[in-house]
Amino acid sequence: MPITEPDQNAAFYVVLNAGSGHAETELRCSTIRDVLAEAGRTCHLHVVDDAAELGDTARRMAEEARRNGGVLVAAGGDGTINTVAHQAVLQGCVFGVLPQGTFNYFGRTHGIPEDLAEAVRALVTSTVQPVQVGMVNDRIFLVNASVGLYPALLEAREQDKRQYGRSRVVAILSALKTALGRHRPLRIALETEGQVRKLRTATLFVGNNRLQMEQVGMEPLTTAVEDGELAAIAPRRVGKLGMLGLLLRGALGRLGEAPNVVAFSFKRLTVKHARLSPRRTVKVATDGEVTRMPMPLEFRVLEGRLALLKPLKPGSQSERAAA
Repeated sequence: MPITEPDQNAAFYVVLNAGSGHAETELRCSTIRDVLAEAGRTCHLHVVDDAAELGDTARRMAEEARRNGGVLVAAGGDGTINTVAHQAVLQGCVFGVLPQGTFNYFGRTHGIPEDLAEAVRALVTSTVQPVQVGMVNDRIFLVNASVGLYPALLEAREQDKRQYGRSRVVAILSALKTALGRHRPLRIALETEGQVRKLRTATLFVGNNRLQMEQVGMEPLTTAVEDGELAAIAPRRVGKLGMLGLLLRGALGRLGEAPNVVAFSFKRLTVKHARLSPRRTVKVATDGEVTRMPMPLEFRVLEGRLALLKPLKPGSQSERAAA
């Protein structure tokens, strides 16, 4: 499907995940409306207070954006961005992002400002660029997908954030607590390009984000993601001290030096149980959202399927022309 620039007067259909207190949500709404009004652009903004309604709201807004030649916009963290982007891919409409999460890997990778007012201004001047997405079964992911320990870590992190507040410190401490606790290893068979390898691991992590690969020190996989592949990382079974060592290496950006980590890139990967198992489904995390999926899992890359409004790089030809 060819990707075209939206009309210069195209309306913005914004899905905002409230997520915070009423006053902060109102401030975000007024900021979005005011900045777009100053630019002379139409804004249709829908606030989602109940996370269970996010998918349906994103679908309705995507349908409206497609019918009217508008731009679908997600305002929230990576999980919200994932849900809204899924509908943008299905409907074939242009997609914009206003990052409002803790880590904002997707927005930072594509040069989208984390300050809300600056991000809204960037929407008006950005150009459309095709972006690859990952898929696991029938769900897309923009940043990562995983099974095993990582989904458990995310569920524990959300509980801790509700109790202690949303911050990177809380997220890190929660991860340490979960990773060093008791958990059952996965026994899986990985099949890619006709080759099968059996693995016993705490978690299988599949990445689709250059920045995240850089931060943990997986440089070869960074290049692979840039070249249209997905990155798989799975630690071999280790004890608690070994797991702590892996976490420290990752935090220091040196995970690629660990001898007990399996890492490779791929375009398509099938994940099965390595032996008969009563479990027909498994918890899978996609961009921070945990759901159950039937086995086997089919991971694949879809190149250029998301039409993203991406800010111009300083000094680019398009920027000089606009000036």
